[in-house]
Order: sequence, then structure tokens, then C-alpha cells
Amino acid sequence: MSADGEEELPAFVALHGAALRASGVPARYWESLCRKLRSEVFDAGDYFGIMQVEEVDEEEEGDEEMEEELKKKPNPGNEPCFKVIVTNENGLQASNPNNIFLIDHAWTYRVEHARQQLLQVPGLLHRMTNLMGIDFHGEIPDEGSIEQVLQEMWKYNQTYQLSQGTAEEKVPVWYIMDEFGSRIQHSDQPSFAAAPLFYIPQQIAYTVLWPLRDLETGDEVTRDYAYGETDRLIRKCALLPWVPTEVLDVNSFTPEPSDEYYQAILTENKEKLPVTINPPVYDKEKVFKVFTDIQQVLNNLTHPRFVFTDDEGEADILYNFSHFKDYRKLSEERPEVMLNQFPCENLLTVKDCLASISRRAGGPEGPRWLPRTFNLQTELPQFISYFQQRDRRGEDNHWICKPWNLARSLDTHITNNLNNIIRHRESSPKVVCKYIENPVLFHREDVGMVKFDVRYVVLLRAINPLRLYVYDVFWLRFSNRAFSLDDLDDYEKHFTVMNYAPGVTLKQVHCEEFIPLFEKQYPEYPWTTVQANIFKAFAELFQVASAKPAPLGICDYPSSRAIYAIDLMLKWDTSRDGKRIMQPQILEVNFNPDCDRACKYHPTFFNDVFSTLFLDEADSCHVTCIV
Repeated sequence: MSADGEEELPAFVALHGAALRASGVPARYWESLCRKLRSEVFDAGDYFGIMQVEEVDEEEEGDEEMEEELKKKPNPGNEPCFKVIVTNENGLQASNPNNIFLIDHAWTYRVEHARQQLLQVPGLLHRMTNLMGIDFHGEIPDEGSIEQVLQEMWKYNQTYQLSQGTAEEKVPVWYIMDEFGSRIQHSDQPSFAAAPLFYIPQQIAYTVLWPLRDLETGDEVTRDYAYGETDRLIRKCALLPWVPTEVLDVNSFTPEPSDEYYQAILTENKEKLPVTINPPVYDKEKVFKVFTDIQQVLNNLTHPRFVFTDDEGEADILYNFSHFKDYRKLSEERPEVMLNQFPCENLLTVKDCLASISRRAGGPEGPRWLPRTFNLQTELPQFISYFQQRDRRGEDNHWICKPWNLARSLDTHITNNLNNIIRHRESSPKVVCKYIENPVLFHREDVGMVKFDVRYVVLLRAINPLRLYVYDVFWLRFSNRAFSLDDLDDYEKHFTVMNYAPGVTLKQVHCEEFIPLFEKQYPEYPWTTVQANIFKAFAELFQVASAKPAPLGICDYPSSRAIYAIDLMLKWDTSRDGKRIMQPQILEVNFNPDCDRACKYHPTFFNDVFSTLFLDEADSCHVTCIV
């Protein structure tokens, strides 16, 4: 490297060293990689060639078994088979520091924009159909070809996500390597390793390819499509998009995880549990000093028995927006200070934990009020088995993939494509929940029958004994397009969160208006009965969430109080005696919810919340005790 290049290497390593180490790129290649990235050197063509191979050898053509195997393959006889081989006459030495190669990305996108880009970006559909071996003739994108690409792309997709930025910017990015990179086949004993690298100076991502051993001319270039997976069953499941197989022998039951699982979550969250304290007793006329960083509280809490302070050290109540961690120190030094959080409340607010603790109410299948849910990190074989069993029985197989811990429907995808779900596991920790295929719909005059969800705010006063209230007003959100089980990437048909999407209509109906409209549409289902079932589900959820001591359940800390928003839908179900019923389906429990609408239309909202939680004066407030 030139003297100039030598100066650049430390700067390159300072920017990219952590990513290179995490991807396992040996340090001997870094200098060459720095040079190739800076000068955009794509020299793979000097070392490798793409070869088209016939699927079946001549002498095996009459072999019926072989033909049967071929029929089982996706698109039998349709897609050509390629492999990449070493063409350099001197072969390739792993010890040579120059033998690291850049692969360009043919298409980079976020899943929700894929269809639109295939329709609108000139030449993209043509390139993708060519790359995937899909027949496409003509210039104008057609729905059939686009649909095929959207199905097949999960065999070609790779993913990365940015570590900095807003929640929206951190949503995983998917990409398809160029024709060379996409032709590199899988092997359990790969000859190469590959990893994405975001090159910061150019703000562009490449895939980096390097040899794992010495290769001779004619040797095949392969990589491990399930890199990092060592468990045999998980590898089999992760490779299913390329090596179709059945895992029906795996029991799809998902019992509650072990105590150690919850202990590990506590450790990972860096939460320190409180020591045992006596419930504090306060003077009947005491005025409480509140320390908060939540603007909605500062603007709307006007009750005379609460005053704000900027000094956290003198506060009687800590009402924080972010998660509190050190309960031990608080319980030892200031046990009389109340706060708006419970230790271990993430068991409710994080989606994989919510599914785990709910199994205490409904066994391994889960309770009737929660859609069947699998944790893709820990329950992948059980999920695939369940999916394949439903497939065999001809049952609906639409699922929704959600990140464990993101709100507002970010990085949330509906699909009936098993490959899609398996691959989503690679981007960020996710659960997959049965998509509600038969929701109770609401008639919107301007649109037709649309999906809707309901948000209730619940107030948790204490764990032992359990004291739970629900705010008397609930909130509604509606889809903007008539519901049907198709166009799964049509956000306005399948999702109800419209208040964060720019330029999208937000339909508002207040609960007092909604109830008579609902009862007119469903005269046999009075809202009081529907709501009683909803409250019964809430009560059961909090009973199981507090049934075991922390960290297996929410911690019984006498100075804790909290409000949560529970989002739910209603689905059509059949009761044990064969009646058609509206079954509540809890979708998620939100910590520190956005109470903007609550404050706008119900100015006493935070006065009611604080009176119920901190003064024990629920009788004069707009709340109902449900436990």
C-alpha cells in the first residue's frame, strides 16, 4: 500500500473495525479491503466465473426416484441452476491478503416498499425475474411477475440494519446481491464466507467475500446460508427455503419457558430488584411533589394535591418516560418514593414475554384471548411444524411477524409464505402470531367493512393483592380500506395505526358514538356483554402476570404504580356450546402510552389517573375496578 494508503488504514479501522470483527473478517484482509472500497475495485471477475449446470445428469434421466425428487422442488424445471467456480489459473490462497472481494447489491429496499419499487423503478423487475429464473416477457411490469418475485425473493434476500438513527431508520434493510453474489450456492462445508459491510464514507452497503481455505481452479465457491447455526434441527429449519423438508414429527406445543429464561431476561435488562419494604403510609392531606419528564403530564395534571418539582431528590413521585432500572437502590434509600413503573413489567410489554406468561392461562396452546404466538428465536421448529400441520389440513395460514419490542406497526409483516417468515428471523428478534383471518368488522359508510382495533388504558395499583382499574373511555382505530385476505402489503387495508403515516386519512370515532353504531350493525351483541368479556381477558392476563414471584412475574413492589394501554381486536369464534361469539384478541400491552387523544378530549384524564394510583380515590374518577 502507498504511504498515503497506510495513513488511511487506521481511519478505516476506526470506522469499520467493530463491524469487521463482528462479521469475522480476518485482519489480514483489511488493508486490501480498504483500498478496494476506496477505489471501488470489483475484481471478482478476474478470479471467478458463473457456470450454468443441468439439474439432471443424462444417465439419471430415466430414474423415476430422481424425477420425483425434482417435482418436489419449487418451480421444477423452471429455474436454471448456476454455480460459481474459481477460474483463476493459479487458484486462490486464503493467506494472500488481497483475496477479499466486493459484491455489489442489485436491489436494496425495505419490505413495505418492495412492490412499489418493482412497479416503478425502470428495469428492476426485468433484472429480478432474470436473476430468479422467472419467465417475464415484455416491458410493462405485470402483477403476476411482481407477485412471483415477491414470493421467490426470500431465497435471495440478505439483511442488515443500521445501529443509529430513529426507530424508522433502524427498521431492517433487505438486499439482493448482484448476479455473481446471488449465484453462490449453499454448502454445510463452505469454501467462502460473506458478510454485509456498510461503507461509511460512501454511505453504501456491499457484501464482502473471502476464502476459508485454499482453492484450486475449478473448485466451487460456496457459503453457509445458515451461518452461525450449530443446532442440527435449527439448521434444518433455517435452510428450509432452499432445502424443502417437513418437520411434522416435531411437537408444536410450546410450554412456558424455564425459570432460567426469565432470570436471563432480568440480567439482560440490567434491572435490579428491590428489597422487601413495608407499604408506605402518607398523611391524608399530603401534597405530593412530582418529578416527570412527560410533557402530557406537565400540561394536564392540575389536581391540587400534586405539584411539580425539577429536583428529583425531593420528589415523592417519579413519573418517568424511560425505563427505571435500579429498584434496589431506590428501595434501600427512599422506599417511600412512589413511581410509575413495576419491576419486571416487560413480561407484559415485550411481545415474546407476553406470549410466554399467557400460557399460564391457556396451556401450551395459549389462552383464547391471545392469537397463537411463537417466538422465532426459540420456537422455530415448533412453529414450522404447526404451519405444516395447518397446511395439510387446509386451514388458513396467514401470519403476522412482529419485532419483540417496536410499536406503531414498524417492521410488521403479514404473509402466508413460510420462507418469508423463516427469513425474517435473521433481521431482528421477532414473534410470529396467527393473523386474525375472521375479524369482527365495522361498516364505514365511505369505505365498506373495515378492520378496527380498540385501545383501553388500564391502571395497575398493586400486585399483591392485585388491584386493577380500567379507564372508562376507550379509543378506536380503523383501517382505511375494506378488509379482504389479499394484498397483504396494503397497509391501509390490514393495519389500523394511521396517526403516524404522513398523508394518510385518520378516521376518528369517539366511543360514545361508536357503541350505538356498533350495536346497530350487530344487534345480537350488546357492547356491555362484549366489554365484560374484554375485561375478563384483562383480569386473567394480569392474574397470570402476577401469579409468580419476580423475575417470573411482575414484582410486588408496594411503591410501584403503572398505566398501560392494551390494544385488542375482536374475532369471530365458536363457544363451547356451539354459539357464534365475538372473542377478544389482545394484540399488545404498551408501556407509557401516548395519551395525547385522552388529554385532548378528556381534560381530567391525568387527574383521574393520579387520584386512582397515588391517592386511592378511585370512586370520584372515570375508572372501573376490574380486579
